[in-house]
Amino acid sequence: MKQFVAALFTVLLMAGLTALFFETQSVAANTVRVACVGDSITRDTDYPEILAAMLGANYTVRDFGVGRTTVSLQFEKPYMKQQAFKDAQSFNPDVVVILLGTNDAYLSQEQRSNLMNDYKTLIASFQALSSTPEIYIVVPPPVFNNTMGLPAEVIDNEVRPLVSQIAADLELPTIDVHTPLLDNPEYFPDGVHPNTEGSQVIASEIYEYLVHFSC
Repeated sequence: MKQFVAALFTVLLMAGLTALFFETQSVAANTVRVACVGDSITRDTDYPEILAAMLGANYTVRDFGVGRTTVSLQFEKPYMKQQAFKDAQSFNPDVVVILLGTNDAYLSQEQRSNLMNDYKTLIASFQALSSTPEIYIVVPPPVFNNTMGLPAEVIDNEVRPLVSQIAADLELPTIDVHTPLLDNPEYFPDGVHPNTEGSQVIASEIYEYLVHFSC
């Protein structure tokens, strides 16, 4: 009798664990998948992790940033030539947050001549996915005095307006993290990459858009 009870208990326990496993898998499958696409301002900062914590268990946030990448295909390290770009597509996201453009300031004016078309190609590649994701374009944060050699005036006068224009042309939501960070150079130890406080600002701005406008 004791052996029968023990065996029955084992069967019920295994059935319960199996049911729990499939329930967990189902919940994971039903989360909103958010792909954070970008350069080192995505990859080497805390913003994706902070965003994931803010969004909570109903979202799965993945960091697909690659340092020193550009939108432009005319540079040495275009984002669309990186494995992370393919991985982001394979993730089949419901939401794509694109924070690129800072490194395009390194390019000459001639190299940047196709920047608008290249950015639209990047966006179209995500729009073509079967998940039909919502696309959010993030205006790059400001560049302060830095050791990276990035010309802040090119970011302000050329890249930032161009990113906003692309979003307007395609009628995509634009998230401005530039303006709320303008008065906080202390959040950028090297003048380019935000620390935890700066990452918090970026994550908060993106969070507000996702919870109000996302799928």
